[in-house]
Amino acid sequence: MSKLGDLGARLHRGEVGYDFIGNRKIWYGLSVLITITAIVALAVRGLNMGIEFQGGAVFTTPKTDVSVSQAQEYAEEASGHDAIVQQLGNGSLRIQVGGLDTAQSDQVRSELAKDLNVAEEKIAAELVGPSWGEQIANKAWTGLGVFMILVVIYLAIAFEWRMAVAALIALIHDLTITVGIYSLVGFEVTVGTVIGLLTILGYSLYDTVVVFDSLKEQTKDITKQTRFTYSEMANRSINGTLVRSINTTVVALLPVAGLLFIGGGVLGAGMLNDISLSLFVGLAAGAYSSIFIATPLVADLKEREPSIKALRKRILAKRAGAAAKGESADGPDAFADGAEAAVVGPRTDRRGRAQEHRG
Repeated sequence: MSKLGDLGARLHRGEVGYDFIGNRKIWYGLSVLITITAIVALAVRGLNMGIEFQGGAVFTTPKTDVSVSQAQEYAEEASGHDAIVQQLGNGSLRIQVGGLDTAQSDQVRSELAKDLNVAEEKIAAELVGPSWGEQIANKAWTGLGVFMILVVIYLAIAFEWRMAVAALIALIHDLTITVGIYSLVGFEVTVGTVIGLLTILGYSLYDTVVVFDSLKEQTKDITKQTRFTYSEMANRSINGTLVRSINTTVVALLPVAGLLFIGGGVLGAGMLNDISLSLFVGLAAGAYSSIFIATPLVADLKEREPSIKALRKRILAKRAGAAAKGESADGPDAFADGAEAAVVGPRTDRRGRAQEHRG
């Protein structure tokens, strides 16, 4: 077994672990700081909306030796507007100029043909109206709203409403961070970006649901024992699925990184670049929120229940009494061997017979 696999097995059995829940205020503070930074960036800088949302023209040239910076200068001189130039994989250029109508587009196309020393008919021109981008944005908002409602309903039925609320907060957290990064670094928001943002919603929930499922299983009949509090069980669920979460996130990020850095950076793939950029940021934020935000929030909400509060008092009283007598009390670190992994439910003796679990 590899070292990583051995670590995963030990985490699953509870032999080792990190106190994610105990340090939740650190993660909350970090997330609040990042979220505030993202919101301020959105308020001050706004988003660099692509031509699909503001209207204009897109010119695709044949293969040329003209540099991107020189082509940008030509386009801005010809149009009087800011231009965005991207070199495609075959050596051609994609030039975007906002705020042009049909007549202006024809004029700019003619000027570009002269400056780039290519035939005018070989420059493909596409005029984009802002109303189309507005329709896409409205449909995206509608899709986002429907998705959020369905997620909350499903998680509330499959698990419980506290987990649904925590997952919803984690989703909003991931979207805010992703959009905030776009604003901070000035990435262009295109239709591909919108597709990527809607796609990351499912990925963001994946690891969260895995941890929730483990937590639901481990906390079944939790009030019938006096060894572990709900927060301690939540911490064990995170640790038990930690290696799996890391593996799935890395495996998901590798192809997306390939699209982003190779497809976009080397080959100049425009739409793929836009989609992969939002996916890369969103996947990373989703992996973080599933471990550091969603499950700690569930633990905080659950610890407010009267029965869970009473359980916590009983456990702490039992441990205090055992400590006063100099005895060892069951607790989050009380695992002598792997057999103690099943913290709730029946245990078996060496002959395989079930024994009653006594608190």
